[in-house]
Amino acid sequence: MTPPSSDPPHHLRRVNPAELPPPTGFSHAVTTTGSRLVFLAGQTALGTDGKPVGGTLPAQFEKALGNLLAALRAAGGTPADLARVTVYATDVADYRAHARELGRIWSRLAGRDYPAMAVIGAVRLWDEQCLVELDGVAVLP
Repeated sequence: MTPPSSDPPHHLRRVNPAELPPPTGFSHAVTTTGSRLVFLAGQTALGTDGKPVGGTLPAQFEKALGNLLAALRAAGGTPADLARVTVYATDVADYRAHARELGRIWSRLAGRDYPAMAVIGAVRLWDEQCLVELDGVAVLP
């Protein structure tokens, strides 16, 4: 897979004020002048057969992000169009322990344009074997 362009789309602007800590793997705010919103449903590490793929958090994160980006592409968007992503993790400590690896996965699949993001701890997800779920909002020109 070819990495997405790191050139930010003209309709999104990432805002990272100097009075806040430097963001690592996210943007503090994203402004937009786009005209079409894409609301992306939560995606887990389910394969096309409806069964979870991967037994580790990084493997599941890669599949869940790939699923989210597939939905975005089908709606006519690219990773650079993501304005907001929420990550739901069943083990936030494990997520933090793998943060660098997850960042590399993000960069490989979605590029270096980070949306506004949050990681939320979840007791469990809809699919009990899944460790992580991602949803998001994209803005298309």
